[in-house]
Amino acid sequence: MVAMSSSKRENGSTGELVLLRRAKDRIDREFAEPLDVESIARGVGMSAGHFSRRFRVAYGESPYSYLMTRRVERAMVLLRRGDHSVTAVCFAVGFSSLGTFSTRFTELVGMPPSAYRDQDAEWAAGVAPCIAKQATKPVRNREARS
Repeated sequence: MVAMSSSKRENGSTGELVLLRRAKDRIDREFAEPLDVESIARGVGMSAGHFSRRFRVAYGESPYSYLMTRRVERAMVLLRRGDHSVTAVCFAVGFSSLGTFSTRFTELVGMPPSAYRDQDAEWAAGVAPCIAKQATKPVRNREARS
């Protein structure tokens, strides 16, 4: 039996990284579905604890945090359009609780979803959607620069 080098153990094997990418891609595709870490981990043949640890090492955040960020990003797009209520957006992006949605949204964006929806969005007129998405990408409060 060949011993695995310490760098391989810390960074994960190529096969494990492929599985983590599959899980990440699933979160990106199915963010609005009722997802939980255990079912995502099961889908790639890992225990929830091992999957969470390895996902954090590979992507810098927990799978749950990544899922919440994807949902908030999509909510920002829907709220900028201005033709949906906050409640409708909440459920459209996969949250089952308006309170949790508002808390996570405020944590990532820095303002409540209703204030975000009501703010003047004229700055984005004529800006390519990919640029607007990057400019408005949510950043957790603890990661924001002071």
